[in-house]
Amino acid sequence: MNTPISAVSADASEAAGDRPELTHLRLGFVALTDAAPLVAAKLLEFGHRHGLTLELCRQPSWAGIRDKLLCGEIDAAHALYGLVYGVQLGIGGPRDDMAVLMVLNRNGQAVTLSNPLARALDEGARLREALAALGRPPVFAQTFPTGTHAMWLYYWLAAQGVHPLQDVRSVVIPPPEMVAALASGELDGFCAGEPWNAAAEARGAGRTVAFTSEIWPDHPEKVLACRRAFATRYPNTARALIRTLLEACRWLDSPDHLATLAGQMASTEVIGVPADLIARRLPGGADLARPGARAVSFFADGAVNYPRPSEGAWFVEQYRRWGLYGEPCDATALAAAVNQTALYREAAERIGVRVADEPRRAVLCDGRVWEG
Repeated sequence: MNTPISAVSADASEAAGDRPELTHLRLGFVALTDAAPLVAAKLLEFGHRHGLTLELCRQPSWAGIRDKLLCGEIDAAHALYGLVYGVQLGIGGPRDDMAVLMVLNRNGQAVTLSNPLARALDEGARLREALAALGRPPVFAQTFPTGTHAMWLYYWLAAQGVHPLQDVRSVVIPPPEMVAALASGELDGFCAGEPWNAAAEARGAGRTVAFTSEIWPDHPEKVLACRRAFATRYPNTARALIRTLLEACRWLDSPDHLATLAGQMASTEVIGVPADLIARRLPGGADLARPGARAVSFFADGAVNYPRPSEGAWFVEQYRRWGLYGEPCDATALAAAVNQTALYREAAERIGVRVADEPRRAVLCDGRVWEG
């Protein structure tokens, strides 16, 4: 990951008063297509424009991302939106004050079921009936207890009359292990990011039955996360990192650039799957023909990236819904503290990225409206 796709200029040097306090940053990521902004930032060395050298550190699981962030082995990370909020609230693990610097992508995840369950749905069975016909408790996997995949899976199941914590057994499996677990019969379904849903179909282990964009169109997904103490102690570094990743996201807005990067991400040191499995669920990909299936989006003229506190508050409300968190909590105030909107705005305006901070009205798959 040290050879750039093409050269970048280094003429946008930092003003003396804005130089980053740190110049070498270790960024964690998990083997997923939506780690593309970090990979592009490193390959093209966008950080050099802002006084940064990036070191990418692949992690085997989201728990690994959490633990290395908290102990300081990595400085920031490609992280599940819900992971940040789970740590902030201390749900099921260590608690620390966390920061969301920006949103890295929207959409790009899916729910995949075993072949027998997918066939039952094709034949007109309701999901609840198909699961009951198994004659045993169904097992579904997600990637982190408070993460986005858990929340998308729970929401999708509930919308179809299936209680995600009473009617099924929910287990945690790292994304790269999902396909083998489904193929072996260990799982009846899973929710994860790409390319693992595409890989399950290619292996014949199961079939994608719902894209997460059908659950919440243009939902927030991965974020650039760090401990809040890091953002507070090194604000220039945080702004420089946001600028670096925004430049990478802007570069990824070009379909040609994204296709080129898919080939780079296929390497064993990033994802380790054939490039065509990555490409088929990128914008224009063959697997996204059905209505409601929206491809992963990284920039969209800046509309993707603003860290809206209202979207962070949604995760807190879901934790309450499923009994994961019951303490008194002002979700709006909490999200305003976690999501670093001022740092983001300062960074984005510095490089001419539109700050799309207007409220988003979301209509989810069960007809419920979320406006924060």
